[in-house]
Amino acid sequence: MAGSFMIGARLVAAAIGLCAAWSPGFAQQPDLVFRNGKILTVDDKFSVTQALAVRDGRILATGTNEDVTARALPTATIIDLGGRTVIPGLTDGHIHGIRAALTFGTETSWIGVPSVKQALDRIREAARLQAPGSWIIVAGGWTAQQFSEKRRPTVDEVTAAAPDNPVYIQELYSWLLLTPKAMQALNIREDGDVPPRGRLGRDAAGRPTGEIDGDGNTLLAIFDKLPKPSFEQQVAGSKRFFRDLNRYGETGIVDGGGASMYPSSYGALFRLWRDHEMTVRVAYHLSAPKPGSELDDLKDLTQMLPQNFGDDMLHFNGPGEILVWSVWTDGDITADARERLYEVLRWAAQRRYTIQIHWNPNRTVSSLFDAIRRVDQEFPVHDLRWTVLHLYDATDETLEQIKALGLIWDTQIGMFFGGERMLRQRGEDVARRAPPIASAIRLGVVVGGGTDAHRVAPYNPFVCLQWYLDGTSVGGLQTRAPDEAPTREQALGMWTKVTAYMANDDDKRGTLEPGKLADFAVLSADYMTVPVGEIGRIESLLTVVGGRAVYASGPFANLEGTR
Repeated sequence: MAGSFMIGARLVAAAIGLCAAWSPGFAQQPDLVFRNGKILTVDDKFSVTQALAVRDGRILATGTNEDVTARALPTATIIDLGGRTVIPGLTDGHIHGIRAALTFGTETSWIGVPSVKQALDRIREAARLQAPGSWIIVAGGWTAQQFSEKRRPTVDEVTAAAPDNPVYIQELYSWLLLTPKAMQALNIREDGDVPPRGRLGRDAAGRPTGEIDGDGNTLLAIFDKLPKPSFEQQVAGSKRFFRDLNRYGETGIVDGGGASMYPSSYGALFRLWRDHEMTVRVAYHLSAPKPGSELDDLKDLTQMLPQNFGDDMLHFNGPGEILVWSVWTDGDITADARERLYEVLRWAAQRRYTIQIHWNPNRTVSSLFDAIRRVDQEFPVHDLRWTVLHLYDATDETLEQIKALGLIWDTQIGMFFGGERMLRQRGEDVARRAPPIASAIRLGVVVGGGTDAHRVAPYNPFVCLQWYLDGTSVGGLQTRAPDEAPTREQALGMWTKVTAYMANDDDKRGTLEPGKLADFAVLSADYMTVPVGEIGRIESLLTVVGGRAVYASGPFANLEGTR
C-alpha cells in the first residue's frame, strides 16, 4: 500500500511539474522552438502538432505555433520548419553498428550501388587513393540482385580494377571473392587452407578461381585474418559512421554485438564516449566471444556490468546476440546445446539482464521456447524485455508463444536481400509471409524494427521502412504479400517507440512528449504521404540529439553543432 501511495505521489508531482512549466512566474520556458511543421509525436494517439518546444535538451511541449511560441523566452531561438515533417529520432533495434564503425573509414562500400560497372569504379577509385599493396575490402552490404546486370563481378574484372592491391569482396555470409594477391597474402591454395565448410571455386582446368563458397563461420574466420585499422582509424571511422546514421535521422542504436566482436573491439566507442563526441545513443549487447566456454566468458566479461550501466549516451543492455554458438545455426539443435542454452538464459534471468538472441529457422524455435519456460519457473522473464531476432518464417503458433512468454520480436530487413532466395528455397507460401509483421501486431506481439546491417543489409532506416510497407526486394521482386505489411504509423513506431523500449530507454525517448529527450529529425519529404516507393530516398535535413544539432544540411546547414 505504501509503495502504491509513493508511486501515485510521484505521478501527481510530475503532473504538477508539467503544468508549472507553463504557468506565469515559473522559469521553465523554452529556449528553443521549432514551429510551422508537421510533428509526428508517435504518442499513444499518434498526435500531429505544429510546434515543438525544447529546454535544456528536453522537450517541454508540443502544440500549435501560437501556444508554443508565445511561451518562449525573449532570447529563445525560433526555427521555422517550413511545413516539413518531424519524427522522433530513429533507433535501429538490431544492428552491428559498433563493428561496422570500426572499419567504416577503411572499407569500400557497395551499399546502394546499382551496377557492376559502378561497383568496379569504386574499386578503381580505392586503388587510386590507397598505396600499392594495401588491402581493398568490401565487407558486405550488397548483393548481386541490386546490380542491373544481376550478377557478381568476376575475379578478372576486380583484378583489372586493382592490379596492385589484394582485394577482399564478401557477399552476405555465403560467398567471397579474393584476387590473386589476396589469395597469396592469406596463403590460400587448396581447400584445406579454407576454414571448415569452405570450398574453393575452380575453373575448367581445376585451378582455384578466387571465389569461395561457405557459411558465416567460414567467412568470419577469413575476415579475422585481414589487417585491422589502427586505433585512430577506428575512432575516425566510428565518428564518420555515426554521422552517416545521423544523416538518415538516426539518434540511437541497439547494438547486437555478434561474431568477431571481442573486448578490444569496444575501445574506439569508449574513446568517443569519454571525449563526449558521440552523436548516436548506443545501447550495446555483448556476445559470447568464442564457442565452448560461453557462460564462463559472459560471467567474466560482465562482472562489473550491471544491467543499464552507463548514461544517456552509452549503456550496457545485456548479453546477446550469440549466447551459445552451437544454436547460432540453421541446423538441428543437439540436447547438449539446448542444456547449455538453458544455463546461459537462467544466469541472465537471475541477474535481471535484457537479452537479444539470434534465431533461425522457425522449425527449431521450440528449443528456445522450452529453455525460456524452464527458466521462467524460477526467475520470471516477462518484464526483462528479452528479444528474439530474425525468425523470418515465424508461424502464428510461434508468434503466440512469443506473446505468451512476454518476448519482443525484432524483425529486420534480411528479406530485402534474401527474398528471392527464400522464394526459391521455401516456396511462395512461406515467402509471402516472411516476415509476418501484420499478423504479429494483430496478435498483440511487441514488434521492433532494425536492419541487422551492415554485412547482410543496408543500414539506411528508410530503405527498411519502405521494405516493411511494400515487401519488395532489392532486385525489384515483391516476395512478401501486402496483407503482412504494417501501416505507416505502425512501422514508424517499430523504429521509435518499440526500439526505445528494447533499449530500456522508453521513459527517456522514442516519442516527442514532454519530459523526453529532445531527439528528433526533420525530413526531406513527408514520410506519411510520399509514395511508398520513394520512402527509401528520404533523408534528414536536421538531426537533433538532446537539443543539439548533430547533422544539418540544406536550409538548416548553419545549425550544425548548435543547441
